[in-house]
Amino acid sequence: MSAQPHLPIELERDCAAILIPGGRSVMLHRGDQVELVQALGGSLTVQIDRGRLALVDAKDADALGIEVAEIDQATGDGARADHGNFDVEQVMERLRTVFDPEIPVNVVDLGLVYACEARPLVGGGHRVEIKMSMTAPGCGMGDVLREDARVRVSNVPGVSEVDVELVWEPPWDTSRMSEAARLELGLW
Repeated sequence: MSAQPHLPIELERDCAAILIPGGRSVMLHRGDQVELVQALGGSLTVQIDRGRLALVDAKDADALGIEVAEIDQATGDGARADHGNFDVEQVMERLRTVFDPEIPVNVVDLGLVYACEARPLVGGGHRVEIKMSMTAPGCGMGDVLREDARVRVSNVPGVSEVDVELVWEPPWDTSRMSEAARLELGLW
């Protein structure tokens, strides 16, 4: 089956999901009807019962009858041993593969990444420190997006340590978004 948004899908097996925006873990069951809303950055956002949204990891795409290869995973899993070729722009590129599950825009273009600094470590490699925010302080997806960012950045060549801190000052607003994000969301 092809990953086609807004078509009803009957789950082929049970799978775990995370409710959006609350962040609570739930189990979706075989036979449940869902609707694919977006498939970006290695995860699937589906609409479940009563119009609620849930995030399903790409590893469970088969429960929706979707092949993992059909999803834009962009996780960058792979070797990280090459300490000599580290480039902080690679970190930013990897952060551009982390998507808000409700909005088809990555966290960098949304303006959620407030700071990204790297410093070399004595034993080799780099420690990357990221400060990022959410679109709202009560967003339950903060820990999910923070961990997604940490995992993806940890796979950048030359990265040995990653710390992602959620910050709330200054408060996020739409002025932090890139021009591309504003165009995508029709915010002109």
